[in-house]
Amino acid sequence: MMDIATGNNNIIVISKMEGFLVKGIEQKLKENGLNNAFSTLDVKPLASVNEYAKLYILNLNDITDEDRESVIYLKDSASEKDRQIILIGEPLEIEWAADIIPPIQILDTFIRPFDMEKLIKTVSKYMDRVDSEETKKSILIVDDDITYMRTVYGWLKSKYRVGMASSGIQAISWLAKNKADLILLDYQMPVADGPQILSMLKNDATTKDVPVMFLTGQDDRESVMAVMDLKPVDYLLKTIDKASLVKKIDDYFMRLKIEQLTK
Repeated sequence: MMDIATGNNNIIVISKMEGFLVKGIEQKLKENGLNNAFSTLDVKPLASVNEYAKLYILNLNDITDEDRESVIYLKDSASEKDRQIILIGEPLEIEWAADIIPPIQILDTFIRPFDMEKLIKTVSKYMDRVDSEETKKSILIVDDDITYMRTVYGWLKSKYRVGMASSGIQAISWLAKNKADLILLDYQMPVADGPQILSMLKNDATTKDVPVMFLTGQDDRESVMAVMDLKPVDYLLKTIDKASLVKKIDDYFMRLKIEQLTK
């Protein structure tokens, strides 16, 4: 019987079967105040527990190539939510999974038999970090220039939770699964440019109130006026340096906080 994850069950223990080892992990997590839910390694049950997941623990016992689709789904879900995965298994099983799941998404690996106390310490440390991160403001960068986007990500990641999207479609997909407190939106992009994406966001009830700062490489009066006509909360030249960008964003959130306190 699969437990359905709720807002309090943030650790998802995944296995083809809920055997002795898996039940032991679940019980040990619970004893240490780490609420968890179990899911079988299938797309449908995984989808039902994904909403609140902060960490996935994947037991690879009896894994086969027939499970590849489910592991790919898990990998994609973790990537979209910026969550990580712990792998438990034999060396060959872990090697198989690591060919599907990129290293950046793997928090740790445990080869059976493993030290349960070490697993609990790893999970506890990660959950403390995630809970701390969730108090940070969330910013989505939307830019087709991957190099520039990664640069800005590097500037902001220590202070904010940062998501990235290289197109309007990716941005809308990200926003369907994540909350953004601010969007940094490139004004000039192929297929759908900044103004078109902003229009799409404004026409969607779930994103219409998300504030947008435009990123633009044009600083002539005509371009600036065209940007401001769209009523973003600000516009930023792409020549802006790290310190100035961080200050702009900090100042915006501070103004917002003052406005909310004085209402």
